[in-house]
Formats: sequence, structure tokens, C-alpha cells
Amino acid sequence: MVTTPTQPAVRKPSKVEGIKERSHFLREPLATELALDTNHFSEDAVQILKFHGSYQQDNRDNRVRGQEKDYSMMLRTRSPGGFIPPELYLTLDRLADTYGNGTLRATTRQGFQLHGVLKKNLKATIAAIVKSMGSTLGACGDLNRNVMAPPAPYRDRPAYIYAQDYANRIADLLTPQTGAYYEIWLDGEKFVTGEEHPEVIAARQRNGTGTIIHNSEEPIYGAHYMPRKFKACVTVPGDNSVDLYSQDLTLVVMTDAQGALEGFNILAGGGLGRTHGKSETFPRLADPIGYVDKADVYDAVKAIVATQRDYGDRSDRRHARLKYLIEDWGVERFRSQAEHYLGKPFQPFKPLPEWQYLDFLGWHDQGDGKRFLGINIHTGRIKDAGDFRLKTALKQIIETYRLPMLITPSQNVLLYDIDPANEVEIQQILARHGIRRETEIDRLERYSMACPALPTCGLANAESERVIGPILERLRTLLVKVGLPDESLIFRMTGCPNGCARPYLAEVGLVGNGPDQYQVWLGAAPNQTRLSQVYLEKMPISELETTFEPLFVYFKQSRKPAESFGDFCDRVGLEALHHFAATYDPASLQTNSTEKVAKKDGRHRVTIHPEIYAQLQQLAQTQGVSVSQLVHGAIANYLEQVAQS
Repeated sequence: MVTTPTQPAVRKPSKVEGIKERSHFLREPLATELALDTNHFSEDAVQILKFHGSYQQDNRDNRVRGQEKDYSMMLRTRSPGGFIPPELYLTLDRLADTYGNGTLRATTRQGFQLHGVLKKNLKATIAAIVKSMGSTLGACGDLNRNVMAPPAPYRDRPAYIYAQDYANRIADLLTPQTGAYYEIWLDGEKFVTGEEHPEVIAARQRNGTGTIIHNSEEPIYGAHYMPRKFKACVTVPGDNSVDLYSQDLTLVVMTDAQGALEGFNILAGGGLGRTHGKSETFPRLADPIGYVDKADVYDAVKAIVATQRDYGDRSDRRHARLKYLIEDWGVERFRSQAEHYLGKPFQPFKPLPEWQYLDFLGWHDQGDGKRFLGINIHTGRIKDAGDFRLKTALKQIIETYRLPMLITPSQNVLLYDIDPANEVEIQQILARHGIRRETEIDRLERYSMACPALPTCGLANAESERVIGPILERLRTLLVKVGLPDESLIFRMTGCPNGCARPYLAEVGLVGNGPDQYQVWLGAAPNQTRLSQVYLEKMPISELETTFEPLFVYFKQSRKPAESFGDFCDRVGLEALHHFAATYDPASLQTNSTEKVAKKDGRHRVTIHPEIYAQLQQLAQTQGVSVSQLVHGAIANYLEQVAQS
């Protein structure tokens, strides 16, 4: 008996695919609704608004039953490699006060976000950004996002120069070509902030292997753009400041002994977003794909983008990232399809040195006689709060010296091209505004990141940015208690499992899993080359100390020399960690003194009464500063009053 083979079911595209198809290349219904006298956009318009660099949000702190939501827009800049010219920074600073909530936020993808912009002010805000050498086009949406690069502006290290250069070139190559952006926000007037490299222009039109969609306003993307967001970076051997394994596409600059560019190692398939309770969603590290000569890099990028464009899942948006395509197919099949689009095989992946996590804080030589300065920004939020006035300080410095800026992947900023003669005065400006040097920052804070989460992010189910300060204080107090007063680790925190602050590549990651409770991830490598694992599904934040005390004690007792906390957790494994925690007796930790002072490298720690500390935590959260900052200012004021009396 002969049977007819069953044909695979045709899966229905997701709702968003239809919205993109009907949008007339990102124009509608956004353009029509922008002209309406309303305070928010429809669901369809919101999806298209993302491609223009904005998310619609509502402030959940201001929700009142039966009343309309408190809508506003978050705007994100497209800033390849984190570059922000002085004119653009000063415009963003002004817009934050005029139309936003008075703050700027450095993102983990080297852009700036403006929060609190009302719909009626959105057009004026975007127009001002574009006219100041900036852009928001493609900062969000189903397309290539901001292309990252190591932020260090070394002038005597060719690989770093190439990384910045090619971050711009790849960003230009994959920028949407639709005229919708300028039609909607600048009434059709196209402002050009910089000419594209001739190689980029030629590569965008070059086909021959099926990467280009002919007779389309979007030759690379087509009418449906990508199945989901696509994240790329360019880095140099050994520098993992960009978290290269978390990217859909990573290019590693390869030079010869004289520093001349030869080509690029390519990795693909990284991504961190996931969903609680959905085991089919997971974080994934990028895989090595191969090497290409510099002449082939544009076609290689197009080949990988086209493979994801044509074969990525457009039915299930939870399964639509490139990482799932590679996970389902396997690296060999993915490489073969990308080679088909490339028109030639990838060359073997070239050896690389060990990766290092770098943040570039403090003063450094550029290599051309000038200096650059890395400034820590707690949680990436540039604001004035009490005695700590970072927003005012940066504005004064940039207005006075017209310095360009690079945003780092760790939510900090670098000011560069600084004349050494101005170094002392710049440092004095920072000191007068309460900005600490990198040596004065607790390393837990220095190596931490948090997403904005509540109240504006619609995906958040727990706090992050607003509570990370007190949580870091509690962790430091606990480390002091167990006898590890100067221990440091990579700590990251998010309000939901989408992973915007990259918690799955942190030694300790807290991921929001309900109000005031978090999933606990442990064991990633300090250089972000290994994923962490789930230790607890739900930890009430009130149980932070009881959860981590046995882990830190076990670490102190059983670590190898110079072993990091993440490496220790990975080495002993989750089963051993759980066993030790289950059998741990808190009484075994002797803490006879009610007041302990730890001193090393000029840092002092004083234990205070729990009730007072609780009051300090509440006040610090209200003022948007850490407890240490609050106490430092209070003690300094007290000592000044005593001296005057």
C-alpha cells in the first residue's frame, strides 16, 4: 500500500509580521497616529515606533484603577561603538530636562536613553537629536541594533582603531534604507551626519548569491525586516569589554605583526533573552563560524544576516532569534547555508589569546600625547542627586573643553582627546560635584550592572535599578561578616528574564521572578566566556543574606588560590553548593563583636545598628544614591560643623 507523504504544516506568521508588512516600510500607522491629539499610540503603531528607536511605556508607580495609564516614551540613540560628539551630548542633556525626566541613562549597548518623553514632544526630541549629529533609527525593533566596539580610544593600537571604524561601517551597512524616518520626524529633510564608506555603499547593492532583495526599498531587510532583533559587535583579540559571546554576530579584528588589517574571525549565535517557565527558551553563547579576509567582511555579514532573515522563525517570536536557528540546525548546517550566501567557504577560525573583561575607568594615555578618562556611572543613570551631581559635572566639562565621549558596554562613559594640561582641572570639577575616582568605588559596585526595570519597563516583574544600591551594600556587609572584606565579583541584576543587563554572564545574577523575588544564577566566568546556571528559581529578596552566607562561607573555606567566586561555583557544581547550604550551621560563623572595622588599601568599614541602617537604606533609595554615599556626605558635613564650632 502506497501512502502520500504528509506535508509539513505551514506555520502562521506572528501578528508582528503582518504589522511590518502593512507598515509601508515603517511608515504606518505611526505617521497617522503621530498627528492625532492623543497621549499614546496603538499597539500596531508601537511595534513600528520601535524601529524608529522608541518604546512606549507607562509609569506603573502612577497607575490608578479606572484611570488612563501615565504614558510616555523612552528614546534610545543609535551610537555605533558608543561615540557621542560633544554637540550631541549637550543636546541630550538639554532634552532630558526639557522633555524627559531630567536624567540620561547609558545602556549596556553603548547608547543613551531618554525617559519620560511625552507623545506630543516626541517629534521635536528626535529632530533635535538628528540635527545634533545623532540618530535613533534602528536602536530598537526587528533589525540590527547598535553595533558595539571596545570603547578605548587608543591611537597607537591599530586594532582598536579598526574596531571602531568597522563598527561604524557595519552599522551603516545594516541601517534601514527606508525614507520613513526622515519623512516622519524631519518632514522629509534628510540630515547626513557622516558619509558612508564607498565599500559599504557598494556592498549594500552587491548580490550574486541571494543576499539582496531587488527592487525593494530595503535591499537587505525586505518588507518584513528580521524575525527579531539582531545584535552585533566588533572587538579586538583579548578584549571582552563587549560581552562578545552574547551577540548574534561578533567580528574580531585580526592584524599582522605590523598592525595592518588582514581580516576578521567571526562568531555567531549568542543571545541571552529567555522566558520563565519556558525551557525551550534559554541563554546561549556564540559559536566560532570561521575567518574571512577583510575584502569579504561585508559579504560575510550579509550572508549571516540573510540566513537569519530567510530561515529564522517568524511564527514564534520567543523562538525567533538567531541563537535558536543555530541551536536547531547545528553549527555545520548554519555555516553551510551562510557559505552559500557568501559564495565561498569560510576560512578556519584563527587562534586567539585569552579574553579579559576591561572597563577602562580612570586616566589613560591615548598614545598620541592626549589622555582619556573613564568615569563610573552607578547603574548607568546620569543625574544630580544630593551631593553627587554627575549630570552637572559632565555638562560643565563638555561645555568647557568640547570633549567627545564614548559610552562603555558597562554603562560608564569615557571622555577623550583631553589635553594633559587640563587633567587636574577636570578632576577638580568632578571632585567638587562629588564624583569618586575609580579607586574609591567599591568593586562590587564597579563591576555591577542593572536594567531600569520598574516603574517604566513593561516587561519587569521585580525591581532592579532602584534597589541594586542597597543590595550591593547588603552583599558587601555579608562578605565582611564571613571574612572576605575585599572580595569582588561580577554582579548583574534584571527585573525580568530578558537579560538586558546580561545577568547570565555574571558570577552572580539576580533575575526578577515576581514581586520582590529573584531567580539566582551562579557560576559564570569573570571574563564572561561561560554562562551561569540556575541555583534557585525564586529567592525572596528578604532572604538574600540567608541564601548567600553559606555560599560565601563555602567559597572561603574551599576556594583554590586566587580562584574567583564564579570559577569556584562552576568547579564544585550546583549539587555541592546546595548540599553545603542545606547542612550549613550559621552558629559556626563566629561574630562576637557587635562592631567590626575592616581596613585595607585606605578603605574603612563600620558596622552600625540594624534599625539605623534600615532608615539609611530607605533614605538612600529615595535620594537615588547608595548608603555609602549618603553616610559619607552626612559624616563629612558633621565633621565640618564640629570643626567650625
